Formats: sequence, C-alpha cells, structure tokens
Amino acid sequence: MRRRPFQQVDVFTAEPLRGNPLAVVLDGSDLSDAQMQAFAAWTQLSETTFVLPPTPEGLAGGADYRVRIFTPGGELPFAGHPTLGTAHAWLQAGGKPQAADRIVQECGVGLVNLRQQDGLCAFAAPHLRRADPAPEKLAAVLDALGLGADEVLAAQDLHNGPHWLGLLLPDVETVHSLTPDHTALKRLGTKVGVAARRNNAEGLIRRASREARAFATHPDTTDLEVRGFAAPVGITEDPVTGSLNASLAQWLIADGHMPACYRARQGTALGRAGQVFVQRDDEGQVWIGGDVVGCIEGTVRL
Repeated sequence: MRRRPFQQVDVFTAEPLRGNPLAVVLDGSDLSDAQMQAFAAWTQLSETTFVLPPTPEGLAGGADYRVRIFTPGGELPFAGHPTLGTAHAWLQAGGKPQAADRIVQECGVGLVNLRQQDGLCAFAAPHLRRADPAPEKLAAVLDALGLGADEVLAAQDLHNGPHWLGLLLPDVETVHSLTPDHTALKRLGTKVGVAARRNNAEGLIRRASREARAFATHPDTTDLEVRGFAAPVGITEDPVTGSLNASLAQWLIADGHMPACYRARQGTALGRAGQVFVQRDDEGQVWIGGDVVGCIEGTVRL
C-alpha cells in the first residue's frame, strides 16, 4: 500500500453537498481490478474513478489520461458525472491538456472529448444506440415502478456504454411520486431513467434563436425532471446521472420532445439539486455540462 493523491468532488452543482459526489484516485497505477473494486465498494459512492496514463492507442488519438470507473457493484465503460468530476480533479491537480481547446479522456467506450464554455465543463455525449423495448420487459419494469402503460408517453432502450430503459412520463408529479420495487428492478437487471417535461418546455421548443441554444441563457426554472434507478449496479437511486441525461437528451431532442438546449434537474427526491445543462450544437453533437465543486483533497492509502 502507498499514499495516492485523492479528491472528492461534487458534480452537477456549484454548491457543495447538493449534487452527486465522486471519489477520484488520481494515481491508479499498479492497482488490480480487485483493489479498485474493493475501494469503490468501501466509499459507497455511486462511482469512484482511478486515473491512469493513456494506452498507446489512446495517446495516439490525443488522450490526456485514462480513467476507470467503478460503482459499488462493478465497472462501467462510461459514466457522465465521473467524466466531468475526474476532468475537474485532474485539472485541479495540475493536469495539462495536449490541446488548448479540449480535454480528451480515454475510458471503456473509447475517447470522450470535453470542453469548457461559459465557465462550465461539458462532455460530448457518446454515440447512442436505441430501440423500442421488448413489450414483456417493459411491462415488468412498469409493474416494478407501480406505473400503468397509459402513464408512459414514450419508452426507449438506450445504450451509450451503460444501458438504461428510458421512460417519458406525463408530468413531474408522477416522477416524484414513484416508489420503485428496487429488488424487482435488480432481479430484472434493468437500470431505469424516468423523465417529465415542465410546462415551459413546449415554449422552449418553439424558440429557435441562436441565443436560446447557449448555456448562459437558460430560463430560471429547469425544463426536465429526471430520476435514475440503478439497483443492478448497487445503487437504488442515483443523485445526478450524466450518462442517463446524455442518452435521454439524444432521444428526446431527436424525437421532438425537448428543444436543442435545455436544463434538467435530478436528485430532488434525495434532497439534492443537481443541474444538468444540455446543448445540441450545429453539427448535431449533444453536449452535457455542469458545475463541479471540490469537497475533499488529500491522500488515500491503497
């Protein structure tokens, strides 16, 4: 065991203790998979990351660092709040990107670009694969959530590294009222993301000015309420989930349910106030941004 630089940050919030915490071990070299998994289980945070040098292939593609992402129950190929939080911690620890206009992270899904805009860090949402869910699987999930089929406006299987079943519900009150059977969701092996538009979302869809697509010009209230249930990876409800918001954004914008720029809120049921900024640029790339604030800095013995 040796001392390794360590930070704990809060992601998707500018106010400590209101977002989604992330543990970052800034030197994960020489740690085994079992050691990483054991530490992630010990922190009991939704994710813990370990920073490593890029692989030769990643370095050739411009990667600044490699990250491995663990939940208490296993490793993830990609996750959003660990991507933003690790980039913040790496920069705070003196990391220097190869390119002036971006940070390039290597992870299980490949290379992920990050950029800074209007004081926020944002990552390029990985490629999304989506499909209609199997009817029998959807019915089982709805039963575990206590929802009727008539309470779902739209549903999609969403894959962007992690796999989520996305559900668009009719109103924010329905999202807040859910009390899922997490044991049933774990048995089904299904992570579920639910969302509902706020009343101002339809007005935003009709706004097509360039200013309405900039991070800095969002309305005072958020436009989408989100909850993420992830019992299969050891988390009953995640406070704020970047990968889920990324896949929801690509689906909901493409199908006309949300505008090209909006702000989502997640964590309300847990007493958090996560804010996720979504923007689809002129080339069609969706960016997921948010604030990150440091909470703990020091060393950890691993």
